[in-house]
Formats: sequence, C-alpha cells, structure tokens
Amino acid sequence: MPYSVEIIRKLEKIEPPLKDVLIDILAEIELQRKQWEESVTKKEFNELKEIVAELAKAQKKTEQRIGELTEAQKKTEQRLNELVEAQKKTEHRVDKLEIAVQELAEAQKRTEQRVNELAEAQKKTEQRLNELIEAQKRIEHRVDKLEIAVQELAEAQKRTEQRVDKLEITVQELAEAQRKTEQRVNELAEAQKKTEQEIAKLTRELQGVKKQVGGLSRSVGYALENEAFRHLPSFLKRRYNIEVIDSLIRTYVGEEEINVFGKAKKDDKEFYIVGEAVLKLDDRSKLKKLWDKVSVVREEFGEDVIPIIVTHFAKPDILERANKAGIIVVQSFEWI
Repeated sequence: MPYSVEIIRKLEKIEPPLKDVLIDILAEIELQRKQWEESVTKKEFNELKEIVAELAKAQKKTEQRIGELTEAQKKTEQRLNELVEAQKKTEHRVDKLEIAVQELAEAQKRTEQRVNELAEAQKKTEQRLNELIEAQKRIEHRVDKLEIAVQELAEAQKRTEQRVDKLEITVQELAEAQRKTEQRVNELAEAQKKTEQEIAKLTRELQGVKKQVGGLSRSVGYALENEAFRHLPSFLKRRYNIEVIDSLIRTYVGEEEINVFGKAKKDDKEFYIVGEAVLKLDDRSKLKKLWDKVSVVREEFGEDVIPIIVTHFAKPDILERANKAGIIVVQSFEWI
C-alpha cells in the first residue's frame, strides 16, 4: 500500500487505536481507487478525481486534526503524570489522615472521659454554688448587722471627736506640764551629780569602815579562840569525858589554818582535836569548812579526829545538822 513518508511519520505519532482506524480508512480508499481505475469512464474518472481531491483535502484536515490530537495527547500524558504524582501525594496525605483519625478517635475517648469528669465536677460545683448561695445569704445578713454597727460606730466617732477636742486641750496642758517636768528633771540631774559625789565619798568612808569592822571581827574571833583555849579542856572533860593532854594551839596543817588544834584522850584512846571558831553558826558552809580541815589533818597525821566548832550562838537547824554529823558544837555561854 503506497503511502507518502509524511503520512507514515504522522501515523507513528498517533495512539494505536486511532492509528488502526486511519490505516483502515486509507486502505479502503486505495481499494476504491483501484476499482475505479478499472471500471470508471472518463467522466466518472473526472468525478473520481474531484472526489480524490476532496479526500485529499479531508486527508489534510485529518492530518491537521491528528497533529492537534497528538499535542493534546502530550498534554494529556503530562497531565496524567501530574495526576499520578498528585495521587501519590494524596495517598501519603490519606495515610497521615488515617493516623490522625486514629489519634482523634483516642482523643475523642479521652474527651468523653473528661466530659464525664466535668459533668461530675459540674454536679459538685452546683452543690458548692448552692452552699455559696446559702453563705451569701448569711453574709448579707451579717452585712445588714454591720451596717447597723457602722451607724453606731459613726455615732461613736462623733462622740470620739468631741472627746478628741477635749483631749487637745488636755494635751496642751500636758505639754505645759511636760515642760515643767523637764525643768524639774534638769534640777534632779544636778542633784543626782551632787548625790553621786556624796555616794563616792561615802563609799570611800565605807571601805574604811569595812577595814575597821574586819579588824574588829578578827579581834573578836581571836578573843573567842582565846576563851576557848582556857575553857575547852575543863568543858570537854566535864561534858564528854575528853581529856586534853597537850595545850590547845592555833596553827597551820598544810595550807589550812586550824583555829583550835591539840591532842586529847578518851577511854585510853588518843585523838586530835580540830576546832573552828565562828562568831555565829548560821550557815552549812561553815560545817563544810570544818570538814575540809579535818580531812587535811587526817591525811597529815593519819589518826582519829574529834571535830569541834566553838561559837557564841548556833542556829537550831544548823546545830541539829552538826550533831548528826558527829561535830561537837560548843556555845560560849555553855562553859560558864
């Protein structure tokens, strides 16, 4: 079947279905042409030529249409490719949407649970609101009372202002009194200075008196000890059957001053007399002081000791404590 190269080139660009149709049409035309060449007359041949010319024109239009269809096909293919890419993107988005839908479903479940909780909370809120309404009523009632109280306070304020006016007058009077007081304080300050000077003077004089009293106290104490040296031997023999075998003396044993010290005998057994002379036995510390001296003598001589306190007067409770401790207490009025 003889076709022009141009027609064949154009047919190659057409889609197979359309291409087959066109080839069939061309084949039919070629068949008709051969039949006409064999049987038609000149007149018919001329008519056929006119038909062929019209077919040629139609062929050109067909070729032009084929070109247009080819371009449309290209655009269609391009559009199809774009649709394929869009389809891929759509499928990807659909996958994401499916995941999102699942997440939304889970969120919906949680939302429903939260809604139920909120409903329960709403019930409690309504209950609380009712309580608040009741409380509000009570507050309003108290506010009414407060308004009455405020009115009463206003009246009291008026009375207070009246009193303040009176107090202002009193304050002025007090200010005047304060001025006089300050003047008096200044006068007292001057007097205080003079008093302090007198006190300093008396202090110096008192220190002198203390020295004199201390000396007098020591003198009285020594006098009591001297009396004890004379009267104790006979008193102890008479009252306790204790015989003093050496003269009683005032001495030191170690670092301790012993007011009355000497040897004595009772029931053929020898003892050391350790005595303390105090003007008045009225303090337990004086008993402890005697025991300290007794301990020193025992450590020094290692023999039995007779503890004695010589005093002018012993307080009854201290005298009882001394007797229980085995201390002989001799009051000066007893040896007369």
